[in-house]
Amino acid sequence: MLDAHVYARLSASEIADLVSHGEVTAGEVVDAALAVCTERDGALRAFTAMWAESARALAAEVDASVAQGTLLPLAGVPIAVKASEGDRSVQNQRLIAAGCVPIGATSVPRAGTTHQTYGSTDRGPTLNPLDPSWSPGGSSAGSAVAVAAGIVPLATGSDGAGSVRIPAAWCGVIGFKPTNGLLPARDRVGLNSPGVLTRTPADAAAYLRAVAPGGPATSPATGTPKVVWTPTLGYADTDPDVADTARRALHRIASAGLCVLVRRAVRLRDPAPAWTALRAGTSDRDTEALIRANAQALYEAFEEVDLIATPTTPHPPHGHDGPGTRMSVALTWAFNLSGHPAITLPAGRTANGEPVGLHLIARRHADAALLDAAERWHRTATGGEAPAR
Repeated sequence: MLDAHVYARLSASEIADLVSHGEVTAGEVVDAALAVCTERDGALRAFTAMWAESARALAAEVDASVAQGTLLPLAGVPIAVKASEGDRSVQNQRLIAAGCVPIGATSVPRAGTTHQTYGSTDRGPTLNPLDPSWSPGGSSAGSAVAVAAGIVPLATGSDGAGSVRIPAAWCGVIGFKPTNGLLPARDRVGLNSPGVLTRTPADAAAYLRAVAPGGPATSPATGTPKVVWTPTLGYADTDPDVADTARRALHRIASAGLCVLVRRAVRLRDPAPAWTALRAGTSDRDTEALIRANAQALYEAFEEVDLIATPTTPHPPHGHDGPGTRMSVALTWAFNLSGHPAITLPAGRTANGEPVGLHLIARRHADAALLDAAERWHRTATGGEAPAR
């Protein structure tokens, strides 16, 4: 039997290796995940529904396939599924085909929430494992909490303006948005991309291989990446302590010889009007002009560098009363418009102890190169801190 507390420290890749080699069964792993959920979710409220019966049945199918010699790259890995998406989405079906076992649905904001940085359940709001007084971010709130709390090593989300990356940053885990269009969008205008939350970049890479096998986005990286740092993208009102924390993480990475910093300006136009118009179906010439201007600025930047680095959010986690007039999405939603792949890594904490994410953006379809950099940089970015559990 797999000890529940040992399970909570395992990555998705480690679990798949154990199941594939017959050292534990998928059934034992699912039982451990459900035990951890029973122990921890009462205080956190990450889940809106548990699927214990179907999870155990699917785990038995995984074990039968493994016994027959079938190679499943994510054999027996318990996953959590964003409630607004369900387990029938393309990304979840491909993860199930790779051997994953959904154990439940995770919280999203209640209807009518203006700023989507909450998780709501019939037991109360979802709480941040790092500090229950903070919002966990959103809208993939419960998925971030389930991963950060060690209930699952991998959870699915969707990211229309930062909804994977923001909760990942505020809960101290990894959040990855692939290149838009790599998977079917979750909205009619193509802004909302499926994405994933994990505790390690290697698990995010395993996710990419499972949901987009063999495509150009899975090509490996070469050389030492060149990176440009911008705390504002030319328009965001970023708190100095948040910017300084993320910048120090990037400088640790550069000092370790893992990247080359390039000094240049990256100035985009504030994407708010264009993003809002597209979502509302009121796009006009001004919308198209803004999108073209930002696309050109990003094209020019990526002619010189491999990655753009920013803080993930312009401010630290707010309380459960909301962000006020602050826009948590200020540094993320430009890349839902442009379609570039992006990832957030834990970057340490401010002097007040608030978690900060380091946000990395790559060329379109350079997803694998982005994940390769994230995997090599992860421990250095956090200053050696252990990942969330």
